[in-house]
Amino acid sequence: MSLDQPPGQPPQQQHPVQASPTPVEPVWSGQVRPSRTGPIVLGIVGIVLAGLALLAVFLYLATLLGTGALLVGLLLALLPLAVVLLSVRWIDRWDPEPRPALIFALLWGAGISIVSALIVDLGVQITIAASAGALAGSDFASAVIQAPIVEEGAKGFGVLVLFWAVRRHFHGPLDGVVYAATIAAGFAFSENIQYFGLAMAEGNAQTLGITFLLRGVFSPFAHVTFTICTGLALGLAARRSATKNGAVAFFLLGLVPAIGLHALWNGATFLLTGDASVLFYYVVVQVPLFIVAILVVVFLRRQEARTTLRRLHEYSQAGWFTAAEVSMLGTDSGRRQALAWGARQSRPKQLAMRLFIADATRLAFVRDQLVRGRSFPALNAREARLLTRLMHHRADVLGQALPGSTPAA
Repeated sequence: MSLDQPPGQPPQQQHPVQASPTPVEPVWSGQVRPSRTGPIVLGIVGIVLAGLALLAVFLYLATLLGTGALLVGLLLALLPLAVVLLSVRWIDRWDPEPRPALIFALLWGAGISIVSALIVDLGVQITIAASAGALAGSDFASAVIQAPIVEEGAKGFGVLVLFWAVRRHFHGPLDGVVYAATIAAGFAFSENIQYFGLAMAEGNAQTLGITFLLRGVFSPFAHVTFTICTGLALGLAARRSATKNGAVAFFLLGLVPAIGLHALWNGATFLLTGDASVLFYYVVVQVPLFIVAILVVVFLRRQEARTTLRRLHEYSQAGWFTAAEVSMLGTDSGRRQALAWGARQSRPKQLAMRLFIADATRLAFVRDQLVRGRSFPALNAREARLLTRLMHHRADVLGQALPGSTPAA
């Protein structure tokens, strides 16, 4: 398919050769239409439970802060949340994750992770009270040991749940980063409501301004930086074809640096006194860590693009795509040109072009798993369904109809 056409004209059709890609096992092993009822129900239940947990957090904060402080904290907390989520959207642009999974991730961070941390903290407080003061003075241990372990454990377990629940969409480290960053964004959102609300209720406008500067401007990505360590580890588990049970080892491996970075952050803010010391620590330690995280994400994003281009080229050699289509589907510039072309067409053609790009990316990652040795019937059947869908997307873009049945969902 070529988009080098006058404006308003559809690309010229290229008839694909019905050949299976090599060297993977035959593509057309028969149409398999697994029931989606189970995963859909589980997804709805998960989102509802996580939403109820967030509601419980709001009720707790309303009791703690009062309605006025809660609303102010909520409005201020939305600003850093928007910044983080926009960044996640940019990271996830090449191969977008399912919207329900991202909603669940956000609710898990803002609801379930916070509830878990509150329950553990309550248990610790009860234990301290029962010890008749023997454990008094443990604020440092609470900040540097308890909080990092509990909070990173709760957030990281959410990434592990998503690894198990949406395994076929969990292709590699960048997917782990997306889910981990979304969970961390949700956690920071609820936590920021509490900090901003307390600053307003117990201080004044200056106190609130300083708190927002520290948490909303200087460190909106702090929790993200911690939790993506777990996401990267589980992404490596996906890349190495680890089983669901085997992913637990990767989860624990990623949890260690996540806890360490969180403890480093809490310990520094707990021990350092004076604005100059805090600022020096932030510039010397936290800024380089954040830069490293950015570089890792950029590298992973480019790696995804290279993988897509390489695997689609293999399909091209087997006759599924033309060289022009591979360039269109597997490069940033080609996609921009394709989407610009689609924007000038009718709504159905525009949608078909978007689906053509999205399913081609999914196909490339399915093949990458096959090449890496994860060949089993369900994955081969998914490859077949995607190829069927892609042929129909191509026909829809061209305004033509393919004979036969409609593509599998």
